[in-house]
Amino acid sequence: MDPFDGWHTFTGWFKQSTPLVFQIGCKLQMLHLGWRATISYTFTNQQVDKSAGGFPTASLNKVRRGTDVTRDDINRRRFLSGSTATILTSQLAARMCATVQAAESPAEAVRRQDLLQRAPECYTDDWLRTNPDYVIYLPKTPGERDEYADHIHVFYTPGGDLMCLWTQGTYESAPDMRVVYSRSRDGGRSWSPIQIIDEPKHKNVTPALGFPLISRSGRMYCLYNQNLGYTDQGLFNGPLRVKYSDDDGHTWIASGVDIPWRRTRFDHPDPKVSPTGIVWQQPIRDGKNRMIVGFTRWSSPMAYPRPVGGNRNHSDSQCELMRFENIDDGPHPRDLKVTWLPDREGTIRVSPQIEPEASNGYSLAQEPGIALLPDGRLFMTMRTVTGHIWYTVSEDHGHSWQTTQPLRYHDNGPKIEHPKSPEPLYRLEDGRYLLFYHNHRGYRDGATGPWDMDARRPIYMTVGEFRPLAEQPIWFSRPKFLFDTQKVKVGLTQLWWLAMYASLTEHQGQRTFWYSDRKQFVLGKNISDEMLADMTVPS
Repeated sequence: MDPFDGWHTFTGWFKQSTPLVFQIGCKLQMLHLGWRATISYTFTNQQVDKSAGGFPTASLNKVRRGTDVTRDDINRRRFLSGSTATILTSQLAARMCATVQAAESPAEAVRRQDLLQRAPECYTDDWLRTNPDYVIYLPKTPGERDEYADHIHVFYTPGGDLMCLWTQGTYESAPDMRVVYSRSRDGGRSWSPIQIIDEPKHKNVTPALGFPLISRSGRMYCLYNQNLGYTDQGLFNGPLRVKYSDDDGHTWIASGVDIPWRRTRFDHPDPKVSPTGIVWQQPIRDGKNRMIVGFTRWSSPMAYPRPVGGNRNHSDSQCELMRFENIDDGPHPRDLKVTWLPDREGTIRVSPQIEPEASNGYSLAQEPGIALLPDGRLFMTMRTVTGHIWYTVSEDHGHSWQTTQPLRYHDNGPKIEHPKSPEPLYRLEDGRYLLFYHNHRGYRDGATGPWDMDARRPIYMTVGEFRPLAEQPIWFSRPKFLFDTQKVKVGLTQLWWLAMYASLTEHQGQRTFWYSDRKQFVLGKNISDEMLADMTVPS
């Protein structure tokens, strides 16, 4: 998540399931928009990727509009996306599903059929591409306020329900972003209609990127970035607003409390302009059982001007943490005690290793994934633009950290390759660790380097185990492929990304990875013991 991330312009992408070339001509008259459009589609089928569950892809080669529209561009895009979805759903979806089911076992076919029956209505069936086991939310129509879905936080409430908290909007960084939630009482098989925790009350005063804090008192908190209109880093800029719930998350109370970010030399000199910090994973417990969470701090352009434009347009950034000292007492949000870590600002940084940023002292270290080690130390991974994940370790509960270095599969082993994308790390109940990543440096399938957002696919996972005497205290297995989008774009935003702003739950022997597919479909996938059985970690 970058505070400057925007949305991609419309290009059409379709899929079909038989070797077929055809043309469809549609003349559509939209009287309420005051315009006519003639659209000619040419589809060319591509080879089926059997390793991806049998899903083929095809590209839309031509879109020709007869006249200019009289409304803004988003209405044109919404109309075009809506018309393509109708063609897909009515004529191609059944054929696509039949192709997939032909290669499935009977048990898998039953599971998929049950999933389809329970899934909410959606303009496309391409949400099946990553072969999920659960569906939390699907947008009914492309280009509406619910298309964008990001920062997926799934957790168990004190009362035992599954709850999903996420950010929703028309597209990433849209002024209509809001914080929403849904809940399940049957282990994730079905989910309630979404409820809103907060949404914009005024233009460009936007709430987004919420995350939960669950107190042992039973009180639940939701913290989210609240833009107040003073910003130099986009709509994600602002203090942490706090709402809380005393009824297991069914209703949320406005506390009137905004927690300001710690101010540092990396921030805008005007105190009205908030520092830019983004929390992307749920908090964990540290070695003293206190709740702690990592976040990215983006330096203000007033402190570190952006030296390069285009696809390499990066802000200076670093990793920090916040610890909630008294959360388990269930205090009113105004009485929350927060400790900002590390003690010395500017500690957790990584040189981009590209010019001119490197020579000017810039850092790009973002989206820390933190995990507790059995000996009480904290282990942190982070995304960079070096083509690899980096890591650091704290021996004093986050107050100071070792010098950052590339993450390897084991001491003196190969570096773990990964572009600028989130790299979620989880400690499992059995003491092992799971790391999700892309397993390439950023040049795969036409991507231009580690900084290229279009390098955010496919998804692999690796199992980690604690090695107490090693320099790098977690060693990892060989990677295992999990899923991919095959560069197929969907919806108005036309993303093919698999950016894993995700979460993981374990309950009664079931382990589930919850994620957003192409920042649009909110899904879950079981990670069974059988899937991990052959992922051996070096001794």
